[in-house]
Amino acid sequence: MSKKGRYNVYSDHLKNKYGEKVYKLPVNLPGGCPNRDGTVTSGGCIFCDEKGSGFQCLPNSMSIEEQVAKNKAFFTKRFKAKKFIVYFQAFTNTYWPLDIFKSFIRAASHDEDVVAISISTRPDCINDDYLDFLQKIRAEKGVDINIELGLQTVNYHTLKKINRGHTLAEFIDAVIRIKKHGFLICAHLILNLPWDDENDVIENSKIISAFEIEYVKLHSLYIVEGTKLGEMYKKGEFEVISLKDYINSVVTFLEHLHPDTVVQRLVGKGPQDKLLFSNWNTSWWYIKEQIENELEVRDTWQGKKCNYLNGKALARWRNSKNDKY
Repeated sequence: MSKKGRYNVYSDHLKNKYGEKVYKLPVNLPGGCPNRDGTVTSGGCIFCDEKGSGFQCLPNSMSIEEQVAKNKAFFTKRFKAKKFIVYFQAFTNTYWPLDIFKSFIRAASHDEDVVAISISTRPDCINDDYLDFLQKIRAEKGVDINIELGLQTVNYHTLKKINRGHTLAEFIDAVIRIKKHGFLICAHLILNLPWDDENDVIENSKIISAFEIEYVKLHSLYIVEGTKLGEMYKKGEFEVISLKDYINSVVTFLEHLHPDTVVQRLVGKGPQDKLLFSNWNTSWWYIKEQIENELEVRDTWQGKKCNYLNGKALARWRNSKNDKY
């Protein structure tokens, strides 16, 4: 915990784990998604544009080695960085034939300064054969493997509304398989989807905690021109919650989140162009500070209301939290 002990901050976690500050090197693969090509559905998620989530990445025409080297050179020169996480960020990075996927991962694991590889994907694109290979890479190269799963919400009605192409069941299956292979998981959530309410915010937190998911990354919804969500927004078919309500949602989420879960992000940011809405026309850094200030004002913290695990109804018969039956 840091920020005066209010929540478990990712940068502090990495420094404690690796002994110094660690920087992520984003890698951009050519786009591929089963939610776009008709494998599970077509059209993609209603909020996703043609760039996926890789708008901050280098062009995917560059090789993986070139992208890693260029990004590493930037962080080394600017911050004197020495340790790195290669982050396969855009689109669905396990949605490739296994042999091709193997070549991508091997290309990213040559640099001796890389301490981990983080792979962003969908719950319905997790397969034991791919995880078995990643186990071999971890053993060969001595790097940590983190799997980032785009869940967005545990509300399966909302998942259908946003054309996600999977439900909560696929996420649960993916988590079980990943944990059997001993990899760490980061779950991605959007806390201000128009069809979710405070109950969904709390349930998001409970599911993440119950499965002992190690990392969570929170995104604020941004709306891009040319997407189905953008068209719905322009037609007035929904309203985005206020910044005050978003801050309240994040605080509520943190209160119910297990204190051991590491928070990688409190708020996201959208691409620079074609935006119809992003972060209430203010900076993500300001929103982050407002969330941290609200935790202070309320004198609350991550895990304060995490009292629902390990047989909550039996708590009345315990003399202390250390009692065993």
